[in-house]
Amino acid sequence: MDYDDDIDQNEGETLSFVTDGDGRRLDVWLADRSGLSRSRVQSLIGDGRVELDGVRAQAKVKPQEGQTVIVTLPPPAPAEPEPEDIPLDIIYEDADVIVVNKPAGLVVHPAPGHDRGTLVNALLFHCHDLRGIGGVMRPGIVHRLDMDTTGLIVACKNEGSLQSLASQFQSGRTSKEYLALVHGDPGRISGTIRTTIGRDPADRKRMAANPPSGKSAVTHYRVEEHLGRTTLLRVRIETGRTHQIRVHMAHIGLPIVGDMLYGKRSLDGQLPDCPRRQMLHAAEFAFDHPRDGRRMIFSAPVPTDMAGMIERCRSNTAEGLSAK
Repeated sequence: MDYDDDIDQNEGETLSFVTDGDGRRLDVWLADRSGLSRSRVQSLIGDGRVELDGVRAQAKVKPQEGQTVIVTLPPPAPAEPEPEDIPLDIIYEDADVIVVNKPAGLVVHPAPGHDRGTLVNALLFHCHDLRGIGGVMRPGIVHRLDMDTTGLIVACKNEGSLQSLASQFQSGRTSKEYLALVHGDPGRISGTIRTTIGRDPADRKRMAANPPSGKSAVTHYRVEEHLGRTTLLRVRIETGRTHQIRVHMAHIGLPIVGDMLYGKRSLDGQLPDCPRRQMLHAAEFAFDHPRDGRRMIFSAPVPTDMAGMIERCRSNTAEGLSAK
């Protein structure tokens, strides 16, 4: 299945680091290097899940340069999400699929730190018979969006639909287009970005283009509108890597406005009332209906905050031109 965007916690993984001997305690150094909280690191050390050069580590030890730290994260404890009466902006629904316009701030499925209040909790309340379809934690979910990315997402109501949509994602039969407001000007009408994407070896909370290990990622873009210091792009992705559009836009020097993880805050200071979330919206989504094969094409309007940001950029551009 194709789970695009959003990083999960690394539960069930084994993490490996080489120390730099900077004089800090292991728990402090590892928290900074791994992206895990210090309390989480201390808990893992206490449970014997952290080794320093093959020996069970102590939190207060100060590693020497070149030592190897191995962290074995436990698998997540299974917990079945509960239905919650959360309003949904439903674009389309039938017996097989439901298409939702996801707002900013809504996490798609439960994960550490977000065990309630997710799209899955809302779908379980609305659909009633969604449990167990595709797994306990992600029932009906075949793809996803970042918490602060808005727009179209489809969920499946039965196993047949789930398998059909998963196959379409893998074969490229689905089509997903986003609108992205970015800092800068690409200097061309359209372009394609091809890299690998994987976890940033220096920061486990981030993804990176062309890391030592990663998966192929392809993003196409074209200019919708030049807005002075910013540009509105229409973006189409061939692959669905975690944070793909955000990573690729930053990689070519066009970070998404409001992106606090991959963006440049100094640039945001140039904009009036700059938002605190990335201005990225899944505007169009197309797939073949899993039951009868007819082509389904959906669109979602740009959310109010993003529309307002675009209009402010447009107004500033017009004022700048009139002043010349």
